[in-house]
Amino acid sequence: MSLSKFVEFGKKIVCVGRNYAEHAVELGNKVPTEPLLFLKPTTAYLSEGNSIKMPPGCTDLHHEVELGIVIGTKGSNIPEASAMNYVGGYALGLDMTARNLQDAAKKKGHPWTLAKAFDTSCPISKFVEKDCVKDVDNVRLLLSVNGDMRQDGNTSDMIFKIPTLISYISCLMTLEPGDVILTGTPSGFGPVKSGDVIVAGLDQVMEISFTVA
Repeated sequence: MSLSKFVEFGKKIVCVGRNYAEHAVELGNKVPTEPLLFLKPTTAYLSEGNSIKMPPGCTDLHHEVELGIVIGTKGSNIPEASAMNYVGGYALGLDMTARNLQDAAKKKGHPWTLAKAFDTSCPISKFVEKDCVKDVDNVRLLLSVNGDMRQDGNTSDMIFKIPTLISYISCLMTLEPGDVILTGTPSGFGPVKSGDVIVAGLDQVMEISFTVA
């Protein structure tokens, strides 16, 4: 299978929470000492040309722009030193979050599934070839809503770098070709409403646009 079709055959989306210190702080959370993980089903994927939908019970939908790692080679218990060999390419993704549902889940000590895993909660770009990103530790992530810049961050500010994430995750679950790791969002998350247009950018490499239904 060609990795350009990762959305069609990838089995899981592994998400990393609070991987940028400023984002953790703006949410009122402590900076983590080890990666914080959660999952989205692949039914959360949304390709350009389709609209983001509010999930049932959501009154406060937020955007979070993230660099996605597309796994190219199957592996488990991957050493950090060789982790980048398992990267097949990249994608630009959004982790759409029903913030009111997440806040309610946090207060009860419940998982974030209702807030993070709904249909259309992972708008995603087309596949980006590995060679198109020259320095993955220095990539600018941008997001605007209706032309207003909301997020302008850089992967250089990640707490846990990509080799660390791949190694850590692969010790818990086997990573397979087409799987995606969403590596966390920089500061500046915020709400969107029906009719809003979200435009996100991966440095000078690509831009994606989605409308909220």
